Amino acid sequence: MKRKTSSKEPTQRQLRVGEQLKQIIAQTMLRGHFSHRDLLDASQVTVSEVRVSPDLKNATAYVMTLGGANIDTILPALNDEARTFQKEINRQSNMKFTPRLSFKVDHTFDEVQRINTLLNEVKSERNRSDADENDKNE
Repeated sequence: MKRKTSSKEPTQRQLRVGEQLKQIIAQTMLRGHFSHRDLLDASQVTVSEVRVSPDLKNATAYVMTLGGANIDTILPALNDEARTFQKEINRQSNMKFTPRLSFKVDHTFDEVQRINTLLNEVKSERNRSDADENDKNE
């Protein structure tokens, strides 16, 4: 009997293929054989996640540069060079179809920073209120 999964959650196959694509993309960036001059520092780009569509024909790679520098110029360059990555995926994987690849900025790091800032604000307010309460009790 097949288990039903939510349509929002990726299947094990999608996760496995996404990890394989992530490794191939990262290796290709390290080699750095691109015709686009904005990708000369492609080794500075981190691929945080690759999400694959249920039919495995489309994939989205979420990337971020170190410190977020030059992402506005690197992202269009990566999308221009998507065919280079697709050729490498085709060469290194044993998939029936090579997924159409697109690159997007990963905002996870920004969200983590925002949440940390909010938690630190709550902590400092709690410390202030505890200090005020201690002053009143003395």
